Amino acid sequence: MGLERLPSGNFLTNSLILLIGMLAYNILRLCGQESLQEAPDENRPGYRRKVSRRRVRTVMQDLIYLACRVVKHSRSLILSFGKYSVWAQVWDRLYKKFIELPVPGT
Repeated sequence: MGLERLPSGNFLTNSLILLIGMLAYNILRLCGQESLQEAPDENRPGYRRKVSRRRVRTVMQDLIYLACRVVKHSRSLILSFGKYSVWAQVWDRLYKKFIELPVPGT
């Protein structure tokens, strides 16, 4: 994630960077664990075997670096994945699951 070297000589700045990195790491781990739970109508990509956990690098390669096109339709922005994208269903399921989570304080 690029946090081997801290960007500043200021302790408070480095502390903030580490907190943001911790949040990003935990979100990636959560996405990896949730992507393992397959929906009944969903097929696992053929080149992947069944695993019990995903590494953060694999989650980033499979879900975060997923190619898509941003399409403006009916005054809303939509992510359009390729027709043969094997991870699009997983990404869509994760997005729907996380968008429905309650927001604390509202």
